[in-house]
Amino acid sequence: MATLTIRNLPDEVKRELRLAAAARGVSMEQEARDRLATSTAAPARSRKATSEELLALGEALRDGRPLDPRFRSLSQKEISDLVSEGKL
Repeated sequence: MATLTIRNLPDEVKRELRLAAAARGVSMEQEARDRLATSTAAPARSRKATSEELLALGEALRDGRPLDPRFRSLSQKEISDLVSEGKL
């Protein structure tokens, strides 16, 4: 596996990574890896979410925690519509 060093990362970005990682119970490095992998993968709308992903999404929405990066750009209405249409 490759190693990546990121210099001059804004404090605000690091703080967001740390908070999101804590909310998910993973390390900050894992959060960054997941976000990078997600940002280079197909959009959430092109595949169905797993039941675990839907459960995590529902819990994050209920608890006001940061959303998984794959769903962050979607509004609650869009997520609700995708679920009701059977796309998620």
